[in-house]
Amino acid sequence: MQAPVTCALIVLCCLIFVTGPASGLNPSYGTGDALLLAQRAYFRRWGVVPADLFTGSPRAALTPATALFVHGSWVHLLGNMLFLHVFGAMTEERMGRVRFTLFYVGCGYLALVGYAAANAASGQSLVGASGAISAVLGAFLLLFPSARVTSLFPFLFFLPLRFPAWVVLPFWAALQWLAAGRAAEGPQVAYLAHVVGFALGFACAWPWSGQIRGRVARPWKGGGGRREG
Repeated sequence: MQAPVTCALIVLCCLIFVTGPASGLNPSYGTGDALLLAQRAYFRRWGVVPADLFTGSPRAALTPATALFVHGSWVHLLGNMLFLHVFGAMTEERMGRVRFTLFYVGCGYLALVGYAAANAASGQSLVGASGAISAVLGAFLLLFPSARVTSLFPFLFFLPLRFPAWVVLPFWAALQWLAAGRAAEGPQVAYLAHVVGFALGFACAWPWSGQIRGRVARPWKGGGGRREG
């Protein structure tokens, strides 16, 4: 197995999701209003609540780590896991298992803290691995800029097109930045966490970037990312 950490992260996120209330598969959480209440309490317990994060509570300080493994819906989970599968394996192989694990959790933690700092008065829970996965994308851009990525563009009728990472990933990051500027309170994507994660990942991958200069990166296929992070 060339990317055991990436595989383990995907399995762990999926297991946590299907056993939690958001999947709707665990009968112990009930149905209808009871299920909605259970979901709300679950996200508040394990997700990041910006208004609580900087109060000095040890439990709140841990939530940027626990939130990385909690997802709000099937679409949220599958989208994140697709990106992690596509971009995580090669990044892990370049960094090594231990460093990749620390990189993933550390950048994901800081991405959620960055979002919380910019929205310190918000009482809305933030969950999801998108900040960490955005860091993986940032690292992938620096480490494998010439790798071909198959992307789906809605404005081109979802026609699959192959472009090098240095075209696709900066375009994706720019979209996240523009979306973050228009974000408002509500159940939507925390784009700022994506931007912070991407920037952190790009910067943190620099020590490994010299190892691949002069090499041709392997082709790789990919797809088109409470608040969800």
